[in-house]
Amino acid sequence: MCGIAGTLAFDGHASAVVLPALCAMRDAMAHRGPDGTGAWISPDERVGLAHRRLSIIDLSAPAGQPMANEDGSLQIVFNGEIYNHAEVRRELEARGGHVWKTDHADTEVILHAFEEWGIDCLHRFRGMFAFALWDGRRRELWLVRDRIGIKPLYWSQHHGRLNFASEIKALLQDPEQRRAVHPEALYHFLSFLTTPAPQTLFDGIHKLPAGTWMRVTAGGDIEQRKYWDVWDHTNPLTSASEGEIAERVLDTLRTAVRYRKVSDVPVGVFLSGGIDSSTNAALFSEGEQSQVKTFSVAYREEFGSYPSELPYARQMAERVGADHHEYLISTDDLVSFLPRMVHLQDEPIADPVCVPVYYVSKLAREHGVTVCQVGEGADELFIGYPSWQAALERQRLADLPVPRMAARAAVAALRTAGYGETHQFEAIRRASLGQPLFWGGAEAFTETEKQNLLGPAVRDRLRGLSSWEVIKPIRERFDRAAWDRAHVNWMSYVDLNIRLPELLLMRVDKMSMGVSLEGRVPFLDHEFVSLALSIPSHLKLKDGVLKHMLKRSVRGVIPDALIDRKKQGFGVPVNEMLPGRLLAAARREVARFANETGLLDAAAADRVMTTADGSKVWYLMNLAMWWRHYIAREPLALEESPA
Repeated sequence: MCGIAGTLAFDGHASAVVLPALCAMRDAMAHRGPDGTGAWISPDERVGLAHRRLSIIDLSAPAGQPMANEDGSLQIVFNGEIYNHAEVRRELEARGGHVWKTDHADTEVILHAFEEWGIDCLHRFRGMFAFALWDGRRRELWLVRDRIGIKPLYWSQHHGRLNFASEIKALLQDPEQRRAVHPEALYHFLSFLTTPAPQTLFDGIHKLPAGTWMRVTAGGDIEQRKYWDVWDHTNPLTSASEGEIAERVLDTLRTAVRYRKVSDVPVGVFLSGGIDSSTNAALFSEGEQSQVKTFSVAYREEFGSYPSELPYARQMAERVGADHHEYLISTDDLVSFLPRMVHLQDEPIADPVCVPVYYVSKLAREHGVTVCQVGEGADELFIGYPSWQAALERQRLADLPVPRMAARAAVAALRTAGYGETHQFEAIRRASLGQPLFWGGAEAFTETEKQNLLGPAVRDRLRGLSSWEVIKPIRERFDRAAWDRAHVNWMSYVDLNIRLPELLLMRVDKMSMGVSLEGRVPFLDHEFVSLALSIPSHLKLKDGVLKHMLKRSVRGVIPDALIDRKKQGFGVPVNEMLPGRLLAAARREVARFANETGLLDAAAADRVMTTADGSKVWYLMNLAMWWRHYIAREPLALEESPA
């Protein structure tokens, strides 16, 4: 796990890559790699690659980066892990013709695999990765992001050059990089709490979508291609029994966990006491001679909306004989962390769960662990959210044969009656247009709310825009390729394309790497994802039971009491934790953002800050603080009013 950065200066342009600028990009991400640094500039000064190292696999000096192949024609910087690197290396060694300089570095495996198979080598890798590879013979730069989008990769093209990096803050080290808000991206952020790829909230800065590679020639020509989609790798389990499927799920997950134990430094497990993290802990502990280290967080105060799950986490830790550690988050922790959170996010990830993810990561790092397994993905693959169950019921009602004209009449009547901003209205509006009701597991403001919230000039500029434009190509791929077009599969698929890679996985990446900790995600092993979407849809919510197939698969692995208890989920009680003095400061922050940028209507924004629930207050506060830090470039600290 590392931070990567680099520059390609296009042919025909006067600019050249210089070491101070390259190192400034690299060192803006020092938290991603405290164990070492490296930089390489081509002899003609047209290409530069830089690296911050967090040593995890092959800790030796020869495993440092940037790394070259034996003749120096290929150079790479790589962030992530190739868990099956030993297997791929054995295959390459059997084929012969490669000179190895490291004992077991997965970075070197990528280099020689590219030599052997070209960009198709990606299909041999099992892991999470974002890398940049310069092919000196063909004078091409390859930028690659892993299938699921566990690792981020950003890029920007301007002034005759292309810069790339693991974090946006590295790109901002270029003094010629423009800092401005992308209005269309802002519109979609207000829908999804994040900016869907390929946009970012910075105008002119892009992110590579999950499962995509980008080839950039020395002359500046760019080609992007999606190299992996789950529907191309499913094998429908229509003839398998439920018991056989459950066995395959457990076997494949056990393999995924085993791969994610591969490390030359200590590995632990985040443990909430829910099914997903408990399963991780149980499978991780299998065959271990030493205690697995587990880490949990809860809140110091008692909040009715989020009762502590620590008793369940302790029960699981005791069952596996873990070396268990806990931290209690206070309101003061939340307040003091906000400026650091915004800095680490790069662009708003408006999910307050960033806070507990940071503190559990910090807890793990303080107890000698460099890698932790986390539970993201299970709910999306196996239908674990009660809200999804409710969404399915709404979709079934929308599927009833109601004439389209009648639905449109209902939309007009509700809008006239003043219900245009409600989620109920939005559902009917989508149904009237023949669109799926579910656009993702994290939706903030409705289309009508956004139109009312935007500043007048932006509203006019974006008139007619809908976040359906983000969803539409995903839906078209689903309709074209899905072997089972059931609603539950659509819900999994759209979240695999937006919410997971750009929200949930980015909060893990940015918060854990903020303390130099690597997060690994067994449930999002691509083979496991393909298996999950090969399961017939009627088994996903059999008899109305959330996560039916996963629960059946892990029964006997973890206690029944953990499997059968009501799902709680881990969130942040923002309504209780945003005290009056902080709320007042947040209102001032959002008011300033609206007044100085014109991106939001000041009166509409103030209504949200004074009347909406704490979640929407958080979304706008996060946005306004980001703007002040990264666009206005001012010191970031909320000035609280006296209590």
